[in-house]
Amino acid sequence: MTDPAAGSPHVCESTPIRDLPLQHLAGFTHRWVDVDGIRIHAVEGGRRSGPAVVLLAGFPQTWWAWRKVMPGLTHRFHVIAIDLPGQGHSERPERSYDTHAVAAHVHTAVKALGVSTYSLVAHDVGAWVAFSLALDFECHLRGVALLDAGIPGITLPEAIPTDPDRAWKTWHFAFHVVPDLPETLLAGREREYVGWFLKVKALSPGTFDDSEIDHYAAALALDGGLRASLAYYRDAAESARKNREALKRRHLTVPVLGISSTHGSIADMAASISPWADNTTGIVVPDAGHFIPDEQPEAIVAAITDFITDCD
Repeated sequence: MTDPAAGSPHVCESTPIRDLPLQHLAGFTHRWVDVDGIRIHAVEGGRRSGPAVVLLAGFPQTWWAWRKVMPGLTHRFHVIAIDLPGQGHSERPERSYDTHAVAAHVHTAVKALGVSTYSLVAHDVGAWVAFSLALDFECHLRGVALLDAGIPGITLPEAIPTDPDRAWKTWHFAFHVVPDLPETLLAGREREYVGWFLKVKALSPGTFDDSEIDHYAAALALDGGLRASLAYYRDAAESARKNREALKRRHLTVPVLGISSTHGSIADMAASISPWADNTTGIVVPDAGHFIPDEQPEAIVAAITDFITDCD
């Protein structure tokens, strides 16, 4: 899975995104893995001898989206939160961001950290990557938990609704795929844009404080972060095509947990995934909008713990 010209993946200790302050979490260590010509950021902690759980965040967040969840997992699990390529303190390469290509980078990075089998827990665009990773590397996974995400080619609708009561949840999918225009309109206004998502899509507008909005906005604004974040949407059609091609060969057999919320985007994640996965269960987290790990972290810790325990 690695590019021979780039050499074997290896762990290093320097960030390529130097102007973005690091967010520190007690008991966790920052790592960077050079793999496939990309430096990928991971935050690692917990019990190295325990089952590994890999966390992937979505738009417009970084690994910091899991900051309230990670401490609750450390007593039982080896916890690794990863910034996807283009996200947070990972590099923003000018190459394909289709989710199968990104999934290969993520899986190789996890292996470089010494982990051969693991559970995946992923939200939003992170769940897009997790679904494709499960299709390509299922034999390495104990289970996959997917939080409030429409998966390209699977559950992401082809048409964007125009009804105002629903359109506010999905309008940006069409906007993000338009060439150049989003960059033109959003450059210098990243904080306003990020703040809209975090305030409107959470059940409580006060879920995120100013420092969190500042962090996510800075990550988007620096070193091609906006271009890279939009690339996931611009390559979604290719992600969808590859997902559909893979599912013609076989369905997922790894256990899948669909996590929805009472005020999120996908009413029943488990039902939306079950036609393509043979072992699917689901929960609905109360009193939460789209950003479930931020809004109800204790419920997510409990759900992950129960799910991984059952898988083992």
